[in-house]
Amino acid sequence: MNAAEHLRIRLEVLHQALRDAVDHQTRAAAMLTRPDLTPFCVTDEQVGALLGQVDAFTAAMAEPVPRPGPEPEAERNLRREAAAQGVTLPLDALAARFGLTRADQDALVLVAAPELDRAYERIYAYIVDNLNRRLPCVELLVTVGATTPAARLTRRRALGPHGPLRRFGLLRAYGEAPVELAQELVLGPGVFAFLLGWSGDAGLVGHDPGEVTWPEPQVIPPHLSTDRLTRLGRALGAGDIDLAGLWGSPPGGQLDAAQALAHAAGRPLRALPLDEDDPVSAVQAAGVLDAVLWIPTDDLHDERHRRLADAVCATLPRSRVPVCLTGFRPWRPEGLLTARAYAELTVPAPALHDRRAMWSAALPQMNGDVLEDLAVRYRMTGGELRAVASVAGAKARLAGDGPPEPVADHVKSAIATVTRGRNGSAVRSIVPRRTIDDLVLPDGQLRQILEIASAARAWPRIAESWGFGGRSGQGGVKALFTGEPGTGKTMSAEIVTGMLGLELLKVDLAQVVSKWVGETEKNIELAFRQAEESHAVLLFDEADALFGKRGEVRHGTDRYANLEVGYLLQRLEASDGLVILTSNLKENIDPAFTRRFHFVVHFPRPGAPERRRLWRLAFPAEAPLDTGVDLDALCRLDMTGAGIAAAARTAALAAADSGGDAIGMRHVVRGVARQFQREARLLRPVELGPHAHLLDDAFQG
Repeated sequence: MNAAEHLRIRLEVLHQALRDAVDHQTRAAAMLTRPDLTPFCVTDEQVGALLGQVDAFTAAMAEPVPRPGPEPEAERNLRREAAAQGVTLPLDALAARFGLTRADQDALVLVAAPELDRAYERIYAYIVDNLNRRLPCVELLVTVGATTPAARLTRRRALGPHGPLRRFGLLRAYGEAPVELAQELVLGPGVFAFLLGWSGDAGLVGHDPGEVTWPEPQVIPPHLSTDRLTRLGRALGAGDIDLAGLWGSPPGGQLDAAQALAHAAGRPLRALPLDEDDPVSAVQAAGVLDAVLWIPTDDLHDERHRRLADAVCATLPRSRVPVCLTGFRPWRPEGLLTARAYAELTVPAPALHDRRAMWSAALPQMNGDVLEDLAVRYRMTGGELRAVASVAGAKARLAGDGPPEPVADHVKSAIATVTRGRNGSAVRSIVPRRTIDDLVLPDGQLRQILEIASAARAWPRIAESWGFGGRSGQGGVKALFTGEPGTGKTMSAEIVTGMLGLELLKVDLAQVVSKWVGETEKNIELAFRQAEESHAVLLFDEADALFGKRGEVRHGTDRYANLEVGYLLQRLEASDGLVILTSNLKENIDPAFTRRFHFVVHFPRPGAPERRRLWRLAFPAEAPLDTGVDLDALCRLDMTGAGIAAAARTAALAAADSGGDAIGMRHVVRGVARQFQREARLLRPVELGPHAHLLDDAFQG
């Protein structure tokens, strides 16, 4: 009831303003001897009266706008009563959320009034002297309550397309009008219900698609506080330049770069929505609000956004509104560079000390050692860090019995929530589930796997703090796993990823390789970008198809195949993350790739000691394994780890299908026989020793 009472109090005040407007219209009509002729002609008497009216209007245009009167005592009492109940009056909530003045609120109530009683429509029509205009229009809202020409002009601006009421969608234009003064207005969707207290979320009734709010906490990342970016922003704010390009940031970091530039320029930031085909309205809004217009350009390289790119190139040369362009790679149309004063800057990647400061600002309650480790392992943008802090805080509150601040476990879980699961058509996400205890390798290979994890963890520190990154000219750690199928190459990649606490992105070669020229390179770039943005390990399984040897150019397609390999070489070298390739035959990999790997690990077929461990691991502790299963006989069979795991699953299925209570030796022999058959190998009875007779039963049924 508080919401309805608030509207009643406001309408009582506005009724007096309506009466004043009606009286004014009545007096104007009474001055005429034949007011009935007004709809049909303009008499000499009317022209004289109208000239006197416009003379009085122009003479008073420069007078100061009168201050609004005090709010009614009943409204103050109602607001105190609502505050005591812990609620906010809906109209007050809209005013606070969207920065509405008292006059803006009055206009909103006047537009809502016909929803309460249709009698308001004829009153409005009488005031504007036109029965065909019964809906509230700009002229009516300007007239009611604005007693001076200066006040009317102020209201005209506030009721325009870029005023808060229409910019946030609380009011929207209805139909088309020949002049803006005659534009009829209606409430935006959900506004009437909100004013009456029937819905409770102000954020759902108003939205400015171009508004860019400064995220909390309002901290400019250290790598964006450079003197060069500050000078560029000041030049943009002073008008020395009106077009600035910030290149090199990933998509998630471009918002921080644009906001840092706008902050240095001393102006707010507005974005150009990419779903708009006509940027004129966005440019006009930035000009009216004295803001910097931000245009992310990565999508403008795409043919799908060709129309918007052309419209931007056609619109910006006609305007002097300051514009900030951001992109991972530059977008420099010649027409824009010719028509505007342009300067650009390559945004530096945050160094280790910058990342440490960013983590400290996002999670000030964490201790230094944890922050140091996070800074080394994750190169996150400001937006990702804020998301991690928010999710970690929510997890801490959800824990209930824990500390009010997020702890390391909450932060680790929040990082996984924020960064993982960004699957695309080119990659498939694998969450590591197996550990080093599941890996069975000879000691030499096992040590190399552990070294890869240690090197990937240490590389950011030695690359940046010790200067090796600039000397080597290469990015992160690269590893090549070779060996026969089933020897543990993919599992090892998963285990290394799990040791690092990261996500594994496996490249889908069927989606990457394309017959169309240039498409394979695009798909490869997408895979690397997804891994870098997700802070994930990138796995090229069965990589021979992509990383094969370059050959002599005998056909036209050979040249393009060699170009693909050359692009892969460059992209592999530039990647800052851990990249793992697996191949059945090392000889198939181009030598140019081989020398770029920090680790080359060959996975041999397991020997008898390894096979014994593999058979033990193949059956879970919960599995009902019969004590008569002869592991000594099984470990003598030449099988890989994957083959042993498959045979164990087949044995379990056979035992369950036969209705037995345990997995016996006959079931295991059946599983082994099936696996040999799948591998097109012959299992000789002599290899089973005393269990050879079970082989006859393996294929029965």
